[in-house]
Amino acid sequence: MVLGSPSVPFVPTRKEVLDMVFEALDLREGDVLYDLGCGDGRVIMEAAKKYPIKKAVGVELREELVKDLMDRVKKENASRKVQIIHDDFFKAPISDATVVYMYLLTSVNESLKPKLRQELKPGSRVVTLDFQIPGWKPVKILGDKTGWQKTVYVYVIGISDMTNHPS
Repeated sequence: MVLGSPSVPFVPTRKEVLDMVFEALDLREGDVLYDLGCGDGRVIMEAAKKYPIKKAVGVELREELVKDLMDRVKKENASRKVQIIHDDFFKAPISDATVVYMYLLTSVNESLKPKLRQELKPGSRVVTLDFQIPGWKPVKILGDKTGWQKTVYVYVIGISDMTNHPS
């Protein structure tokens, strides 16, 4: 499989921001979490360890990050709850997700809107760090909007994307 070039740089979610991210994710029993562009997998690995979710799925394009992450999943014996998909997140199916985490650029979030609307069920949560989804109204904003990795936006399919409301 020949994969395209990454559409965003790899910038890990800082460890000190994770509590705010997990507050926004609001993970519940049975949730299926997807991290689009999961990088080193810190969000999905933490989620799988600390929350009663069904599974955590990371989608990552960069081969070296996928290899390192798969090694970590095996080393930490997390394969029961953690799945890694080596693919472009525009192509990988996400229809079983109940929660999606994205630390991507605004332009990429904009490009992902049709996929999120088409594949996610109403009520699914989409959480973004730093970069909003243009045209969608967050149901919650955490943080102080003052700089790098300081703000988390929470969207709900069927509410934030206005698919069930006239414009």
